[in-house]
Amino acid sequence: MLHGRKLGFIGGGNMAEAIIKGLLAGGVTAAELVVAEPVAERREFLRGTYGIDVHTDNGEAAAGADALIIAVKPQVFRGMATALGAGGFDGKLLISIMAGISIGGIEEACGGSSRVIRVMPNTPALVLAGASALCRGKNATDDDLFFARGIFDLVGTTCVVDEKLMDAVTGVSGSGPAYVFMFIEALSDAGVKNGLPRDVATQLAAQTVFGSAKLLLETGDHPGVLKEKVTSPGGTTIAGVASLERDSFRGAVMAAVDAATVRSAELGKK
Repeated sequence: MLHGRKLGFIGGGNMAEAIIKGLLAGGVTAAELVVAEPVAERREFLRGTYGIDVHTDNGEAAAGADALIIAVKPQVFRGMATALGAGGFDGKLLISIMAGISIGGIEEACGGSSRVIRVMPNTPALVLAGASALCRGKNATDDDLFFARGIFDLVGTTCVVDEKLMDAVTGVSGSGPAYVFMFIEALSDAGVKNGLPRDVATQLAAQTVFGSAKLLLETGDHPGVLKEKVTSPGGTTIAGVASLERDSFRGAVMAAVDAATVRSAELGKK
C-alpha cells in the first residue's frame, strides 16, 4: 500500500497506534514504519507490540521517511516544528491529525511549500471503525490525497471536504463518539431503572446502536425512513419517540454539535 515509501509518525499516542494497527492489518510491513515518541514506556509498548522502529528523537524518525503523520498535541506542535527545522520536512508529505491547526499554520511552521493533508479522525479508529475527513493543502497533489486516504481507509471510512468544513466535521464525527457513549449510557441506565441487570442493559444498548448504524450504512436508507419502519401506529416506539420530541432530543443533539463546532473554530484561532 505504501508502494516502497516509508511512513514516519511524530507522536505515538492512541490515534497513531490505531493507524499503525490498520496499516499492519492491511499488509504494510513493520519495516516500512518508524515512530518518534518521547515517553519511554510508550516506546517500549509500541516496539514490543508491533515490532516497529521507535525513536526518542523526532529527527531520527523523520530522516528516512517519505511521509510523516504528525500526531502530536496541538499545543506542542510549533515547538516540535521549530526544533526539527524546515529541513526536516523537505520533500515529505505531511499528514496532520492535529485538531485546530490549519493547513496554513502547518505550512507556516514547516515551510511554505510543504505538501500538507489535514485529517480529522475519531476514536473508533482504535477498533478500525473510524470516520475520517480529509482536506488538502494547495501544494498537495492528487497522488498525495490518494495516498493519505488509503491510510485512513484502513482504520474506517473516509471522505474529502473543504478545509472550511473541518470545524463542522469536528462537531459531528470528531466529538460525536462522546455523544453516542452518553446515549448508550442513558439507554443502559433506563434499562436498569426498569429492572434489567447492568451488564444486560449495556449489552443491549450498545448492540442496538451498533446494529442500527450498520443497518443504515448498508441499506443507504434515510434515517427517517428506518425510524418509520420501527414505529407502528399506537405502539411502544412512537410513545418513546413522542417523549424524545417533547424533551427536544434532536434539538439538544444539534445544539451540542453547534457548540463543539464553535469551540473548534475558537481553538483554531488560538
